Amino acid sequence: MFDKLKSGFKGLVTKVTTTELKAENINPILSDFKMSLAENDVAFPVADRICDELEKRLVGVQVKRLEDRKKVVEENLRQVLLEVMLTNNKIDLLKKVEEKREAGEPFVLLFVGINGTGKTTTIAKVAQYIREKGYSVVFAASDTYRAGSIEQLEEHARRLGMRMIKHKYGGDPAAVAYDAISHAKAHGVNVVLIDTAGRMQTNQNLMNELAKVKRVVQPDLTVLTLDSLIGNDAVMQAEEFHKSIGIDATILTKVDADVKGGSALSVTYVTQKPILFIGVGQTYKDLELFNPEKFVNMVLR
Repeated sequence: MFDKLKSGFKGLVTKVTTTELKAENINPILSDFKMSLAENDVAFPVADRICDELEKRLVGVQVKRLEDRKKVVEENLRQVLLEVMLTNNKIDLLKKVEEKREAGEPFVLLFVGINGTGKTTTIAKVAQYIREKGYSVVFAASDTYRAGSIEQLEEHARRLGMRMIKHKYGGDPAAVAYDAISHAKAHGVNVVLIDTAGRMQTNQNLMNELAKVKRVVQPDLTVLTLDSLIGNDAVMQAEEFHKSIGIDATILTKVDADVKGGSALSVTYVTQKPILFIGVGQTYKDLELFNPEKFVNMVLR
């Protein structure tokens, strides 16, 4: 996982450690490193920020021994990466769910993202995660456009033994979501997970439809699923969705197959919204809470 990003960081540390920490020595190394970041799907504004910060922190630092210099370089790199990845608003999902349960209300999660990102499977994984923590779940099949989408979610609901609310294809997605929330309120269900059509972020009509769903249901969280394997396209999708409908968090899918790893760095920085989970496999249990500190430690190993 993230092997190419790891080797890029390792190469940087080695080069900087074995050179004198002067601007004329460091700048060419950082220039090469910036290209390495871009090749590993780190968005240009993020690569610029990382290299600018490193330059500020490293140029002119006086370190006597080689071993100490390596520690100084690694520690500064760790700090810079954490600054890029940390956002002001951390989301404690289970705490939020519990607060709504204590208030006698269902917690509503609206999932958005384009087809092919693994959105529907991710919803099922989130449902399993929430149920394992002791909460009840109902699905809303608000993707009423794509052929087979309702059956796909229905199959997940069947396998997990959970209830799903659906209408006919071509129906109003907002009405399905509204009915699911009403069902949850009437039956004391803790969490409503709403699937929506996989809209291309450039299709304004469909984005407007999504915005309408959000207006009607007023979800507690709007979560964007992104395929980590599509690199900078993930960053563009995140920007567009955030601009059009407003997102609160992202989930990165297919992270187990991602040798580059730049999407995780870039998406948080560009949206200033946290990554909630990462998908790391095919089964319902293959979902991990995302931890920026753990991610940074892993890519710097």
